[in-house]
Formats: sequence, C-alpha cells, structure tokens
Amino acid sequence: MLKMKSKCEKCSAALALTGSAYICSFECTFCEGCSDSMQHSCPNCEGELLKRPTRLRSPVQVAGSQLKQKLFGHH
Repeated sequence: MLKMKSKCEKCSAALALTGSAYICSFECTFCEGCSDSMQHSCPNCEGELLKRPTRLRSPVQVAGSQLKQKLFGHH
C-alpha cells in the first residue's frame, strides 16, 4: 500500500489525501510548488516526481470491502 505522507518533505506544507502531491518511486513526497521548483526531480534519489494518486476511501474501508468480497462473493 502506498504510504500517503501528510506534509511536503521540503517546505512542510500540509498535503491532503485528496490534494495534489508528487512522489518518487521511494515515496519521497512534495507539494506541487516544490516539485515544480525542482523540475520534478527528487532531491533524495534523483528519480522522477510524478503526481500522487488521490485516496478517496480510508485503508480500513477498503480492507472491509475486500473482506466482504472474499467472505460473501462479489455483489
């Protein structure tokens, strides 16, 4: 599961789960402004920073849905 960090690693701006954020393959996380200023290149690993997917449901909600599907089948 993707770790959804709640703040930018460069400027400490708050990052909402449904907001815009950028991550590298090591899950270093930056706000859009910092990512733009770094030309979408991670300062830690030099990897490409890509837009992080948004999360609309909590991990607990998803796990509950998955468990119901396994126990009762797909409805």
